[in-house]
Amino acid sequence: MNWTRSLAIVFLWCAADTAYAAYKVDIEAPKPVHSLLKDFLDISRYQERDDISDEQLKFMMDTVGDQVRELTSTEGYFSPTTKVDAKTERSSDGKEEVKHVTITVDPGPRTEIASADIAVTGVAQQQDADRIAQIRDDWSLPVGKPFRQEDWDKAKNAGLEKLQQKKYAAARIAESEARVDPEERKADLSVRYDSGPAFTLGPLQITGTRRYPEAIIHNVNPLNVGEPYDVDRLLALQRQIQNTPYFSNAIVGIDDDPEHPDMSPVKVQVTEFPTQRVRAGVGYGTDTGAQLEGRYSHYNVFNKAYVFDSQLRLEQKRQYGLLSLAMPPDGKSFVNSINTSYDRTTLEGIDLRSQQLGFKRARTGEFYDTTYSLTYYRDELTQEDGATVPANTIVTPGKHRALVPGFAWSRRNVDNPIFPRKGNLLTLEAGFAVKGVMTDQSFGRLYGRFKQFVPVGRRDIVVLRTELGGVFTAGRAGSVPASLLFRTGGNDSVRGYSYQSIGNEQNGTVYPTKYLAVGSSEYQRWFTENWGAAVFYDIGAAADNWNNKTFYHGVGAGARWRSPVGTLNLDLAYGVQKRQIRPHVSLGIAF
Repeated sequence: MNWTRSLAIVFLWCAADTAYAAYKVDIEAPKPVHSLLKDFLDISRYQERDDISDEQLKFMMDTVGDQVRELTSTEGYFSPTTKVDAKTERSSDGKEEVKHVTITVDPGPRTEIASADIAVTGVAQQQDADRIAQIRDDWSLPVGKPFRQEDWDKAKNAGLEKLQQKKYAAARIAESEARVDPEERKADLSVRYDSGPAFTLGPLQITGTRRYPEAIIHNVNPLNVGEPYDVDRLLALQRQIQNTPYFSNAIVGIDDDPEHPDMSPVKVQVTEFPTQRVRAGVGYGTDTGAQLEGRYSHYNVFNKAYVFDSQLRLEQKRQYGLLSLAMPPDGKSFVNSINTSYDRTTLEGIDLRSQQLGFKRARTGEFYDTTYSLTYYRDELTQEDGATVPANTIVTPGKHRALVPGFAWSRRNVDNPIFPRKGNLLTLEAGFAVKGVMTDQSFGRLYGRFKQFVPVGRRDIVVLRTELGGVFTAGRAGSVPASLLFRTGGNDSVRGYSYQSIGNEQNGTVYPTKYLAVGSSEYQRWFTENWGAAVFYDIGAAADNWNNKTFYHGVGAGARWRSPVGTLNLDLAYGVQKRQIRPHVSLGIAF
């Protein structure tokens, strides 16, 4: 708003007598400027007030043309025509006179971009010709596009951010100008960026640590001293710090002083979690029903930043408990831990109780996760009704054990870790056991999962998913712990079927099997940034041999909402083989 007009309104407010003007405003203008004028014209903004004097109203009517010109110029209309018409009417109750003000605005022709000159000086001019070319190619205000002040500001800042993203932390806009010719309706744009010097990263400078040693941050640090400055690399360090259980927040940055670009210290400011935390929650999932969860953690056992973690989750169809003790990350970012757990599920007629005790060595990186493990399984499987298991199943009731050396590896190659639109995710697992070494039957086990995200247009996504698994033995796998075998169905599997309802079905009971194959295709249509819908087709099978297999098909549709912690999926699916419709609710965090 023009300061002279603002001061005049304030003066009139102070000097006004007790005569107040009741009025209402109608604005007649094309859609591109109507809401702008309605929201920001003084005479429109103040019409609900009951303390506007006749002098104040007259002043706003007299100056409305100037204010319209200022406002429409931000949208590229520099020659508007404004007409103000005022009529006095009686209020609906007939007790007072109301002035009806009609403002008619013809914004005139819109100004378009005639030229755009983007220049870069500084070190980037000699060393980063490709980056400068990319800034010009990505320029969002090409010739012929309407000129808007907001778009002009965004375009300038977008180019600056591209420079500041890598190497040139002190880059700035040295000069910028938009030369507008209202008569020719043309705007000539020019901006010159000064890249400043190229920055390199120095050692870490850590503040905020009191309970936990700085060595934790150094051990998960992916940065190399002397590497070029890169915002994405600093964010990688920030994520690695927050992936540890010790810190609730981390701020990572450098001083962008152009006088000291070499070996600029990386400043890390952290906020620590308390030494002990207690958490509890309730929820509901369509796979295992209502749930109650409690968790207690201690992050500084022995005053050496060892982490003790205990969890208990009670669900209608599952009860799960975990105890673990983990060391802090070592110099190669690996975390060593010992774990024990108890997991009981009562699903599809099977009561399965699995006890595990093991050692794990795991590293979580920016793009790759690696885990080495040695786990002892002791499972007990019975039918819920106590009946004898049919002869044509591989499962043998009772207790079975296995000592399994295992390896797991995951890769994340996506554009966004929480809401991916492009890229893929891959998980591979392998393990084996040898009979006689705390193991009832020799076997090998392989499992893999792959998810591909394909962007369509500006917002839409195609999601493709496949899952394969197998347990390989000489003959039947009757003595392999059942928790290492396979069933499928449910959320993030084959929708339209209940959780783990696809397997070797005998007399209404679904038994675990040796092999697994699942595929899925989904099209997501996003109407806004946070709300969308999806249609999908799933197919899957779990079988003891591929000569005697049945593939189950599921089709459906659902809603999608991007919550702060991941995409919430609300689906309704039809299971073709079982001719049933089932709802599915899940929080779709990329694995």
